[in-house]
Amino acid sequence: MAALLSPGDSGDRVRELQHRLLQIGWFEGKISGDFDDKTRLGVEGFQAKRGLPVLGFVDQVTMDNLNSMTRQPTEDEMNNVLKPGPTLMAKGDKGDNVKELQARLKQIGWYGPDVNGEYDDATAESVKGFQGKRQLPVTGEVDQRTLDRINSMTRKPTQDEMNNVKPTQKPEENGMTLDDRCLQGRVLCISKAQRKLAWVIDGRVQMTLAVRFGSDETPTRNGVFSVGWKSRDHVSTIYHTPMPYAMFFSGGQAVHYSADFAKNGYNGASHGCVNVRDKGAIASLFDQVQPGDKVVVYTD
Repeated sequence: MAALLSPGDSGDRVRELQHRLLQIGWFEGKISGDFDDKTRLGVEGFQAKRGLPVLGFVDQVTMDNLNSMTRQPTEDEMNNVLKPGPTLMAKGDKGDNVKELQARLKQIGWYGPDVNGEYDDATAESVKGFQGKRQLPVTGEVDQRTLDRINSMTRKPTQDEMNNVKPTQKPEENGMTLDDRCLQGRVLCISKAQRKLAWVIDGRVQMTLAVRFGSDETPTRNGVFSVGWKSRDHVSTIYHTPMPYAMFFSGGQAVHYSADFAKNGYNGASHGCVNVRDKGAIASLFDQVQPGDKVVVYTD
């Protein structure tokens, strides 16, 4: 299969590729026009999610799939000139659409108060924060581009989420304390201080696993993410080491089995990934987790 675009390429065609990936949540940051590692990881994630061969370069099939899901970016968009589109929601608006917006922002850690269906100051500030992080025009108002990005990173909220019904955390025999962001939906809840990962569904712990993290030089990122794609027999294209049962959640960072962790325990570190040493348990977890499930990585 011939490569249309591949690592090392540069120019307007790469700019278009990056923006199309950005439209559907597979690229973050400024459009550079350079087919770098971040672009390659976005391409690999898109290919894996769509059931295509994970090539790390763009062939005709990948391009056709990507084009069918996205629109032609404008010259401004390909050159990081940010202009907002027509406003869909703004301060003063009320109703179920605002409730859904607030609940979706809450899923990814951008909205803290109760969902109230009122587009108030707190909602506007949350939208501004999301827009700034995603390289969108920072207006505090929701245009189609902002809404598309939020929807691509979240799932349809439940009625409980829309009405602030919080699940009760199930007591857990080995005493893992869950972050509040782990109590709704399907979540890989990962605590650095406790060195544990909990698989949580609607506030109920399904399993816990011992984990280790990156070193000070290659830290595991904290925050709220989602599983972008999975690779059962993955091998790192950067470090050329096996990463079985990999579940990618932030660029090249993934939850995966580590033979080194199984052998040497905490006398070592990852390159930023979340390592698991129980191979049977992560094999089971891999089969349960779905792309789009939330990942929360926190210090406590």
